[in-house]
Parts: sequence; structure tokens; C-alpha cells
Amino acid sequence: MQIEFFLLVISLLFIVSILVGKAGSRYGMPALLLFLGVGMLFGSDGLGLVHFDNIKLAHMVGTVALSAILFSGGLDTKISDIRPVLGPGIVLATLGVLLTAVGTGIILYLLLGHRQGVSLGVMGCLLLASTMSSTDSASVFSILRGKGLNLKHNLRPTLELESGSNDPMAYVLTTTFISLVLQGGSPHYGAAVLTLVVQLVVGVLAGFAMGKGMVWLVNKIDIDNVALYPILVLTGSFFVFAVTFYLHGNSFLAVYIAGLIVGNSRFVHKRSTRNFFDGITWIAQLTMFLTLGLLVNPSELHQVLVPGLVISVVMIFVTRPLSVFASMAFFREYSLRDRIFVSWVGLRGAVPIIFAILCRVEGVPGSEVMFNIVFLCTLTSLVVQGTTLPIVARWLGVSEPPKVEPRIENFDIDFPEEIKSAATEVEITSQILENGNRLMDLRLPEKTLAILVKRGDNYFVPTGKTVLHLGDHLMLLTDDKQAMNDTLQKLGVATEEHPLKTITHPWYSALFDDE
Repeated sequence: MQIEFFLLVISLLFIVSILVGKAGSRYGMPALLLFLGVGMLFGSDGLGLVHFDNIKLAHMVGTVALSAILFSGGLDTKISDIRPVLGPGIVLATLGVLLTAVGTGIILYLLLGHRQGVSLGVMGCLLLASTMSSTDSASVFSILRGKGLNLKHNLRPTLELESGSNDPMAYVLTTTFISLVLQGGSPHYGAAVLTLVVQLVVGVLAGFAMGKGMVWLVNKIDIDNVALYPILVLTGSFFVFAVTFYLHGNSFLAVYIAGLIVGNSRFVHKRSTRNFFDGITWIAQLTMFLTLGLLVNPSELHQVLVPGLVISVVMIFVTRPLSVFASMAFFREYSLRDRIFVSWVGLRGAVPIIFAILCRVEGVPGSEVMFNIVFLCTLTSLVVQGTTLPIVARWLGVSEPPKVEPRIENFDIDFPEEIKSAATEVEITSQILENGNRLMDLRLPEKTLAILVKRGDNYFVPTGKTVLHLGDHLMLLTDDKQAMNDTLQKLGVATEEHPLKTITHPWYSALFDDE
């Protein structure tokens, strides 16, 4: 393939995916589902522009992308948010995954174990169930944050903690059943438990230690080109993933823990690093789901349509709810409605497909059928669960109106997290200038400062005698968000016609488009 044609196809894929994802979000369609669709459209069974069947390359792309996504997820998560939900989150990530895998595997064997064309046997059914036993972090992070769901009762940190830390259990189950299918024999439960414990412990310790090391390195090293600091953090996340693998720990858990440590620590150029990872996350998600979409042949999916739909129904409506209710039985702070919603957010995504690709790489008998079933179940999950999350949340009464706090648009500023202040951008209107057009005429509260004015393309620091013009953008700084709201109300701009544009510190939560 000529390099020019390769670049043309790749750029076209990315552009179409971004445009389709933006358009789909208006109608409640998950962007990840649309990325898969674009890959299938351009693949061999679609327009035929890209013929991609390299399983090992797809596995490599998916692993690298998932590593970046998990690190970014940890980077944007406050430890103070997940501390209250450590118990239920960890139980869901371990016991919940185990119950889902075993329950689904047994039901699949009873329903499909001897079906012509599927016939996987008991170990094959347990392997297939294990690949899909964990909720997918990329899907959960993308859909929960992308749809701007403001959930009650610590549901969001619970779901994000579960999805970010449940891959080790699913990985151990998958690799264990792969070895059993290939070698035959009875399960070695002691060895499986020991492997799981080692994976978890080493993953947590390695992620914690190397996360601390990354913070120390970034703060100590002096790089002339500040644009290299986010690159250093990104390469550090890949280093954590690789080293943990050679230490026999779970690399996915390690990068998530490292992201948590880095994101909740002080380091230079933190804001630019966060913004950098916002873009990296989208590129990783787009690349991963495009690659997986190109890999599948839609014409083969009809052969597994019945078993795929049966498995989807079993997991969505039976084994996921049962595992969630069993795992959360001792956590009384969650209501019945909360548990139903957690059950509904059993999203499948890239991780199950990557585990299914691992089965193909290892040469598991029937792995091609498994891959197609997992892909079909992922599509079903994203369509049925992903598109209905806001509706189900509102129906169950576990969501609140989204907090719309757009980013400051005209001033590129940042504050250290220790400065518990709030900055707001206000557009000067005739209403604001009713008492005079000088800054001193605004009679700002005592602890509110006007620190910058943007007029056209020019910026300057105002004084009390500065004459303000209609259309100027004024940047205000005050003690905290409540004080800023009081200031805006005093100016008469805290209305629906003039929504707040506030940045609060410490670091504010992710900001989303209103539905």
C-alpha cells in the first residue's frame, strides 16, 4: 500500500468517526458504538477500503489504547470521591466478576453447550463467559462522562472504580480457562486463586510505587520544552504497564492505580497534562474501536445471531443483576434503585473483544466463533444499555440535573489546587453598565477582583478607572464558588440568559455538554 493512500484512508476514517460521533451524541448514541460502525463500514464486508485481519496487531493496538484510557481514567478521578466506595467497588470488581463469569458459563452450557455450530463444552462456555465478565472501563468512562450524568449516592465513583479495577479478575479467569481448554484436565483452584492474589497485590504495589516515582521525576526534571512534560507522563504510563507485566502483576490495574496517584498529586504543568490526556483518551478510544470494527466481518455475525442474543439477554437481565445484588448485599447505603442502576451499567466494550482476540492468538479451538459472539454481545450492550443510561437513571430517580459549568473560553488560566478560589468570565452587557461604564462603578464585593479584560483580540489589566465597553470580557477572581455566585447575582448576570462560566478549585469535575 502506498503511504499516500494509507494516510488518506486513515485520515478519512478518523474524520468520519469524529463527525459521526459528534452527530450521534445528539441522539443519545454512544460514540464508541459509532466508531465500531465506521470500522465495519470501511472494512472488508463494507466499502472494502481497508482489508484488515492481523489479529496480533489488533491485540497490540487494543492493549496500548486501553492502557492509556485506564491511566487517563485514574488521572481524572479524585481519591476523595472513591474512598467512600472502596468496599463496594472492590467487591464488585472481584466477587461480582467471578459470579458473573461462573453464572453465565453454567447457563450458556445448559442452553448452548451442545448447539450445532457452537458446541463449546463446559470449559469453553466458562471461557466465553470469562471474556465478558468485567464491565469495560472505556465504555463506562466514555458514556458516563460523555452524557454528563450527574448521579446520586456516590454511584458514579462506584461504577468507575469497578470498571477501572475489575479487569484483573476477568484476565485471570480468561487465562486460566484458556490453559484448561488447551491442556484439558480439571481446574487447579489453588493455583488460580494464588495467581489472582499475586496479580492484584503486585498490580496495586507497582502502580502505587511507580506513580509516586512519576510525580517525583516530573517535579525534579527540568525540561526546556514544557510541551514534553505530558509526553513524559504518557511514556511513564506505558512504562508502568510493561514493568508490571514482567513483575507478574496485572498491568491494567497498575496503570489505573498509577493514574490515581499522579492525578491526586502536585506536579508541574498539571493542567496541560490533563488536557493532553483528554485528547489522548479520545484518540485511543477511536483507534481501538475502529481497529476492532475493521477486524470483524459482519457477514459472519448472522451465524452467531441466536447464541449472541441469548448470551446478551442472560448477562443483561440475569447474571449481571444477580452478581450485583449478591456483591452489594452487605452495603446498606445503596437503595434498591441504586442496585438496579448499577446492574444496568454492566457495559461491554473493548476489553471483552481484546480478551476474545487473546483466545484467537493462543489458538483456542472455536475462538473464531467466540470472537464473533463477543463482538455481537458488545454491540448489543452498547445499543441496549449504552443508549438508555440517562433514561434509566431518570426513571429510577438516581440522577440529578447536570451541572453545566462551561470552561472559561477567553482566558487561558490555571491555579494550583491549594488555591481554593473561583474564577469567572463575564461578558459586559448594557445591564451591567447601568450604574456607569467604569470598573469602579460595578461596585464589586470586597474580596472580588477584576484581573483581566479582553477587548477584541487584546488583553490588559484593568484599574478602577478603566472604561468598559459592550462586548468586553471581564475575568473575576474571588474566594470560592458561592462568593462568585453572589458576585454574579449582584451584577445581574447569574440568569438563564447569562449562565455561569466558573472554574472552581481544587480541580473541578469533568465538564460535559448539556443533553
